[in-house]
Amino acid sequence: MDRILFSGNEAIARGAYEAGVKVCSAYPGTPSTEVFEALPQYRNSLYCEWAPNEKVATEVAYGASLAGVRSLCAMKHVGVNVAADPIFTAAYNGVGGGFVIVSADDPSMHSSQNEQDNRHYARAAKLAMVEPSDSQECLDFMREAYRISEQFDIPVLFRTTTRVAHSKSIVTFGEREEQEAKPYARNTRKNIASPANAFLNHPKLEKTLEALEAYGCTSPLNRMELNGTKVGVISASIAYEYAKDAFPADTSFLKLGLTNPLPMDLIRSFAEKVEKLYVIEELDDFMESQIRAAGIACEGKNLTGKLYELNPQLLKERIFGRKAETVDVGVSAVSRPPALCPGCPHRGFFYTMSRHKDFVISGDIGCYTLGGSAPLSALDSVVCMGGGFSIGMGMSKAFELTGQTDRKVFGVMGDSTFFHSGMTGAAEIIYNKGNLIPVVLDNSITGMTGHQENPGSGRNLQGDIAEALKIEDILAAYGYKNIYIVDPQDLEAMEQAVQNALASEVPAAIITRRPCLLIKRIKHDIGQCVVDEEKCVGCKRCLKVACPAVTIRDKKAHIDPNQCVGCTVCAQVCPKGAISRKEN
Repeated sequence: MDRILFSGNEAIARGAYEAGVKVCSAYPGTPSTEVFEALPQYRNSLYCEWAPNEKVATEVAYGASLAGVRSLCAMKHVGVNVAADPIFTAAYNGVGGGFVIVSADDPSMHSSQNEQDNRHYARAAKLAMVEPSDSQECLDFMREAYRISEQFDIPVLFRTTTRVAHSKSIVTFGEREEQEAKPYARNTRKNIASPANAFLNHPKLEKTLEALEAYGCTSPLNRMELNGTKVGVISASIAYEYAKDAFPADTSFLKLGLTNPLPMDLIRSFAEKVEKLYVIEELDDFMESQIRAAGIACEGKNLTGKLYELNPQLLKERIFGRKAETVDVGVSAVSRPPALCPGCPHRGFFYTMSRHKDFVISGDIGCYTLGGSAPLSALDSVVCMGGGFSIGMGMSKAFELTGQTDRKVFGVMGDSTFFHSGMTGAAEIIYNKGNLIPVVLDNSITGMTGHQENPGSGRNLQGDIAEALKIEDILAAYGYKNIYIVDPQDLEAMEQAVQNALASEVPAAIITRRPCLLIKRIKHDIGQCVVDEEKCVGCKRCLKVACPAVTIRDKKAHIDPNQCVGCTVCAQVCPKGAISRKEN
């Protein structure tokens, strides 16, 4: 058997392969993205795809399960919000082939707008939940998750966190276990979620959860590590690894891998073996509150808190009062806030918008969220995927009703987000006569999560040529009569497109179109901007485009040749013509 250094995400993909999974669908989102980036290597044995959004991904995977094969969908924690509708119903209906949903949570919000604890989804939706703590468990627990799903006729929420998903450890491979597809037999009583059927399915589901709890008391995913009787720790996921590091060697552990439903009899048995019981978990008191409700004395969140990631040193300090010894090496880290890349096509759009103080701009989730950062400061709100249009719609209606007609509202999102959940917002604007301009920033890729394909990019996850949906055709079909397509790095054309859209007496939309410079398969027009120091007066206007390549040195503009790609946005804003482009 092969042994290799694998991230948790790579190990999840390997586990799905070894479990005999046939159909896989996902929408990219950090920290889950690499699960599906690792799947195409197994394409001879399974089908994998990027879906337009998490709800579609869940439905595709669940449909494959109903057809009798093992299936997988994956998403980041906020993606489960989008997918919740089919997930809750799938628990009532049950599965055909094993069905696993990967939810990758993001404590401390490294790349997310919140740090919701998705363990609550398992309890609310009445799902089985499995939580690995390292890469080997990611592989092994995936195989077991499919057995649980099929044995108990229930979807399994496979919950990871950023540290589990991205940390690497040694993994031992197994062989793929091919699973025979279950013969499809029409079962309307089981699979049609009508009120009458759901009414009958609910009590069945409750009995399943009771059986799962009993199973959890003997499951190989839950284990006791008895080292002493003074202190015991109940933990799961990455918090278990932290606790192993922080607590003394004679601490006993109950390490849980099957965490919904909690195996309360096993927990009670463990508690009876120790004098002092701690529950160590990140974010909410998901386990602790249930254990306390069962009458088992324990503590945890009163010491560790409910905010952000834990780590071994935090546990040592908060539980034992042991502060880390530090050494001052005389070096301080310089804070470097995230910024749009040099040459980013979104920069020209946001610079144009920033010049109009009467504009209200409803933004969205993507690279372009950075358009809200100084000095561009060109966003008024960012809420969720697809909210750019519909949040803007609500703002525009409020301004209309309160007489604030001088406020010009724009809704902004990227191309992948448009396909994800923006099309319904575009329909909302037309249908309800919205007084705002929808803007799609089309950079031909799903940028923020690392360049995954989308329905407009012309390729699919497996690298095959795919039909490229045209955003302008979709908007035209909805009823937008004037659609202005513009290169955002041409600032004069960008400004004209904005003014044309505002002046339009029929529904209008803007598409800014220029591919992301990091797309490898495209031959980009790369150049270099330089500063004529004799012409430069140090006005700092060039800094307002927020390009990392542009700085001030000795009171003059300076362009870092190692970062500049020659997009000329800085040159177009220079009032003295001190910046020009030279070809490489």
